Amino acid sequence: MGIIGKLASQTAIYGLSSIFGRFLNYLLVPLFTYYFSAEEYGVVSEFYAYAGFFSVVLLFGFDTGYFRFRDKDSIGKDKAYATALWFILLINIGFFALILSINPWLSGLLNYSAHPEYVLCFSLILIMDAIASIPFARLRAENKAFRFAAVKIIEILITVGLSLFFIKYCPKLYAAKTLPWVTQYYDPTIGVGYIFIANLIASVCKFFLLTPQLLGLRWGFDNTLFPRMLRYSLPMVIIGFAGIINEMLDRVLLKQLLPYDLSTNMKMLGIYGACYKLSILMSLFIQAFRFAAEPFFFSYAGNTDARLIYAKVLRFFVIFCVFIFLLVTLFIDFFKYFVGPEFRSGLDVVPILLLANLFLGIYVNLSIWYKLTDRTLIGACVSLCAAALTIYLNIIWIPAYGYTGSAWAHLIGYAGMAFVSYVLGQIYYPVKYDVLRILAYIALGLGLYLANLQLQTMIFWPQGMLAGALLVLYLLIAGLFEGRQISRIS
Repeated sequence: MGIIGKLASQTAIYGLSSIFGRFLNYLLVPLFTYYFSAEEYGVVSEFYAYAGFFSVVLLFGFDTGYFRFRDKDSIGKDKAYATALWFILLINIGFFALILSINPWLSGLLNYSAHPEYVLCFSLILIMDAIASIPFARLRAENKAFRFAAVKIIEILITVGLSLFFIKYCPKLYAAKTLPWVTQYYDPTIGVGYIFIANLIASVCKFFLLTPQLLGLRWGFDNTLFPRMLRYSLPMVIIGFAGIINEMLDRVLLKQLLPYDLSTNMKMLGIYGACYKLSILMSLFIQAFRFAAEPFFFSYAGNTDARLIYAKVLRFFVIFCVFIFLLVTLFIDFFKYFVGPEFRSGLDVVPILLLANLFLGIYVNLSIWYKLTDRTLIGACVSLCAAALTIYLNIIWIPAYGYTGSAWAHLIGYAGMAFVSYVLGQIYYPVKYDVLRILAYIALGLGLYLANLQLQTMIFWPQGMLAGALLVLYLLIAGLFEGRQISRIS
């Protein structure tokens, strides 16, 4: 059980950096939703939806490809790293040249002719993030979690600081004309574009902090290794792209499919995007777990007890995810103050989105079967089918149910991916997951959530008391069944 404890500690390091950094970033949500209208915030939600798609395409799955080939003795860690880094660098330079040439046309297509700088700024953010992903992958593979965390936190601190400066203080300084350089360079018409500018400056700083890792380019590009990495990694692009469809496409389609005028559609998109942020705790944990688990799954695969460990990892993962689900849903009356009053009409989608992210996390665990058996093409087919289902449900449900339909499509898409991945995994890489106990924990979480809704209407409870009691009850039940295992891990 010590290996699970090690994985938990690595997840904690990545998680603390992600949670601390994202918490600071999370504090920007009140800033954005109190200073900008729902329609203006819809612009931010739309661009970050596009970012999700391009972040997959511009990385080509080479971070996972690097993990797969770095431990092969005939190749060597440095050669695998340099090959991946050179390829991603060249691809992104070409992408920037393309965006630069078509920016006026593309900005008009997206209805942002008045702000072509939005597209240009965001493309630069995407490029630097894609290139930085390979150095970050090397830090993860080398268990340099603290350096990884430090760079991430610095990036977030810069983003938060500049966002506060541009959005809260610059308008006041501009109006008062107390600082000539603010009056000269600050442009109020850019509006939400300053969110992108803050992110861009932070990405540049991150890029320079990763300079020691970027010097790995000197190890050179391996022409023999590259085709093998490309064959392995390309299906990961399909898998990632399909995952982004499940995660982000709803925010693109809402703008087009809601049965209102463009202004109202953007307002609804802004409300949905802000409420989506309330599921951030689940997303943070899944992201931290993925950072720690992906190199762990590959490096531990050769051990005789690997499949037993993978099964236990999933069970404890679900226990913690259900805890997060209850924490947010039971205390939603506290979490709702992180968004402005105009955005709180969408709070009903938060439990649905939390469940969707829970199933995404289960899928992340189950996906080891195609990564370890080199059947990434089959994994890509699973993801494509789930993406097709999500697209279909969004097209059907958005005109009828608005963003609530999008949230349900989100949940069904991820649950479908997890189910199919489990079935195929039992064929190609059987792992004895404790399915009944996992489903029991999810059912327990849903039951406590529904009990909270019912009991609130029947009896008066001081604010937070009922929620706290139900959360403690969940922990007691989980501790009763898992106490011995938790002691062994500790």
